[in-house]
Amino acid sequence: MTVDDLVIAPAPDTPPCGPPTRHPDTGWTVTRHADVWAVLTDPACQVPVAPGGAPGTLAWLRGTVSRFSAPHRHPARRAAGVAALAAVDHDELRAAAARLTGEVLDRAGDRLEVMSGLARHVPLRVLAARLGLADPVAAVPAVTAVAAAYHPGADAARVAAADRAVSALLGMTPSGPPEAVANRIGLLVQACDATAGLIGAATGHGLALPATVSTGDLVAEVLRLDPPVRGTRRVAVAPTRLAGRDLAAGEEVLLRFDAANRDPAAYADPDRFTPGRSGTPLTFGAGPRGCPGERHAVALATGVVRVLRHRCRTVPAPLTHEPHALLRVPTTIDLEIR
Repeated sequence: MTVDDLVIAPAPDTPPCGPPTRHPDTGWTVTRHADVWAVLTDPACQVPVAPGGAPGTLAWLRGTVSRFSAPHRHPARRAAGVAALAAVDHDELRAAAARLTGEVLDRAGDRLEVMSGLARHVPLRVLAARLGLADPVAAVPAVTAVAAAYHPGADAARVAAADRAVSALLGMTPSGPPEAVANRIGLLVQACDATAGLIGAATGHGLALPATVSTGDLVAEVLRLDPPVRGTRRVAVAPTRLAGRDLAAGEEVLLRFDAANRDPAAYADPDRFTPGRSGTPLTFGAGPRGCPGERHAVALATGVVRVLRHRCRTVPAPLTHEPHALLRVPTTIDLEIR
């Protein structure tokens, strides 16, 4: 395959890119790049706030991390996460992910299933060690259990499992003020599905590409064309105006990164894979709520995928994804190890 041959079609349920639309039951859907950016940077549009809960539970974690915090609490909580990440060197993170990936391949024989064998294990283990968790190996299943219930709508069994996992993670995490501890754990939880999905997408789309395409460019373009985080939600806390439409206070807003990343007004020939393309994909958000761990997630994914490109071949098979409204994570990807 040549780079010029690669066109990545959007997922079947990706909405078309166009003006904001309103549904009386679900609120606004925003798909154009400029409009999504405008909402992400509009103080009148805020993340729905998590109510909190008993200390050491999933509800407590969601109510304490910056991700779901009210505007007046967000800056200090975000600063706690940024401070935890500041000591983590991106180059060393990439090298550690590559090294551990190589070790997994050395033990795997002639075949490997990427999602369970690498994508949901290597990034979390590497990042947990750099964030100071006492047992990075044990942290992986605990973080995965929390991530499975992190967003609203999880069933009672998953919430109960997440409560136990939060308690376990608290026992591994360096001591400190509750908000600092919670946001350190929150960094791992937010990295869990997003980084696994990025590794899966880059592996599924990129292993057949020529070596002249750098892994960094591959990962960057996959982030645009097949983002692991497909969107996010906001609520209007005050009346505001978007692309000629009036949003009333209390209205919900769904921002679709997957559509905005293919906006022809922002990207020429938007469905074509173009390594080194200029532009700013919105997969990690923007504005004051933009993901603080973007460079770390990209470093982890790049370290893993670089080794897979060098040592593995894709086993042809249909690519399926886990059921989720706003995440896009492959279920299984089988590789042959060369």
